Amino acid sequence: MVFAIVIVGISALTTKLVLRHLTIYDVPNERSSHTQITPKGGGIAIVVAFLAGILLIHLLGDKTTIYAPYFLGFFAGSFVIAVFSFYDDLRPVSFKIRLGGHVLAILVAMWAGIVIDVTYLPFFGEVRWGWGAYPLTLLWILGLTNAYNFMDGLDGLATSAAVVAAFFLAIISYQQGSHFIYLASLVLAAASLGFLVFNWSPAKIFMGDIGSTFLGFAFATMAIIAARYDHSHTSLFVVPLLFFHFIFDTLFTFFRRLLAGEHVFMAHRSHLYQLLNRLGYSHQEVVILYSVMAISQGLVAVWMTNNLGPDRIIIYLPFLVCYLVYAAWVLHKARKQGLVV
Repeated sequence: MVFAIVIVGISALTTKLVLRHLTIYDVPNERSSHTQITPKGGGIAIVVAFLAGILLIHLLGDKTTIYAPYFLGFFAGSFVIAVFSFYDDLRPVSFKIRLGGHVLAILVAMWAGIVIDVTYLPFFGEVRWGWGAYPLTLLWILGLTNAYNFMDGLDGLATSAAVVAAFFLAIISYQQGSHFIYLASLVLAAASLGFLVFNWSPAKIFMGDIGSTFLGFAFATMAIIAARYDHSHTSLFVVPLLFFHFIFDTLFTFFRRLLAGEHVFMAHRSHLYQLLNRLGYSHQEVVILYSVMAISQGLVAVWMTNNLGPDRIIIYLPFLVCYLVYAAWVLHKARKQGLVV
């Protein structure tokens, strides 16, 4: 806990330094949910605090370490995506260049051996993917990285989700016998909490792409490490469950826009959480709702790992039904007000 408090302090102090010395601003436009020019790039604090924390774990720990190539791949991949995303915050780049940066970071992690080579699927049992492990890993990390980025549109939404998910991942991995992922999750929760103080609505600073893509990449990669290379061998289905509300919102919005004939890669304000905000619900109200979703998923994830067998994926079904009802309600209200077609 003392270690976690130190990480919170590093994150908060770095955020203050960014506020004081970094002159990158988010200027409101027709797609913005805020009305005032606000500093961005605060995700640097999360990156600095987290990378410093896991480096200390690796250098000073005896039982907490993982095989050095895996750690270096995780560390280097996280650093690469942070650098690319920070450049994107400074000078916005095209979709292709941004995607290339994400893929490069993932390739670094996979080159070090971080791949989803074995999974257990209901009705199929243990599946060994062979060379298929590489495209599967690429899709998983790329998908969660961008889903997280898409969900960073309201004050405190992405940051609070990181705090909740990392806290529950720490609990679950600790119960499962983890050493590295338990402490890494604690560090990530602490790093996010130190920034959340400044990012809660009304936000004094936004995390920017450097924060949101870094968090998505970190969680996606940690899920693989926890399942395959840490002492715990925590189920790969845990992290997707912790972020099921983000994954659902992203996929539902993508396919709704695709079926409506919209340009799915064009910037927009029609995610479910954005529509809820445009319907008149404040940033705080939407973030509290999504935090309740995240906490519910976390509690069920703890129960799932302690009580369910290999076919634990069935636990997603109640959440899927609830989120479909939620999506139908939001869309009904939004269509009545002409926010979507």
